[in-house]
Amino acid sequence: MKVINLGGTNSVLNNFIAQLRDRTVQKERMRFRANMERIGEIFGYEVSKVLAYSPKEVETPLGTAEVPTCDSELVLATIMRAGLPLQNGLLKVFDDADCAFIAAWRKYDREDDYHINVQYSNCPSLEGKILIVSDAMLATGASMEISFNKLIELGGNPLHTHIVCPVSSVYAVEELCKKFGDDVTLWTAAIDEELTSQSYIIPGIGDPGDLAFGEKI
Repeated sequence: MKVINLGGTNSVLNNFIAQLRDRTVQKERMRFRANMERIGEIFGYEVSKVLAYSPKEVETPLGTAEVPTCDSELVLATIMRAGLPLQNGLLKVFDDADCAFIAAWRKYDREDDYHINVQYSNCPSLEGKILIVSDAMLATGASMEISFNKLIELGGNPLHTHIVCPVSSVYAVEELCKKFGDDVTLWTAAIDEELTSQSYIIPGIGDPGDLAFGEKI
């Protein structure tokens, strides 16, 4: 698996990541969602650079122009609920893409033990297409791995998969590198060193689902 950390290069992306992390700024729910969307747009633009293109003729009011445009068929999948604002940003870039959705969340059994519960999923055909899977954070990688496998089960094998997660942990990156091959690329903007005993990223951003949509019972 190839790993691309856009946070390692100075850009306005880091401003948005800083606001996601800031314990005061992140309390503004609309701003948190807007920042996630803007981050999704930036990732979409960067991913667009590695897709397939060919020149096509476009009729203008005064003549004909040849413009290289994207040939790749895309499916944008997200892990609900935290990934929804990120997917909205990606959709603003890839506005004609098909979409897939999966609800995968941690269900705690006792103390710090948990398993990943998949409650809902739907997916169009992935055959011959580019799959972009987005989630707000990549803590252990377990939800992403299970969600990816479920999408493949439903839709078939894509040409290539791009995983978009603004904040990741070193542990999750290492785990996914062991399990995914050259046909998967991880795009992130921060790779944090620590996990708590409950597998939350430190320093991380907190619970992005709660920050975007409110606390759950």
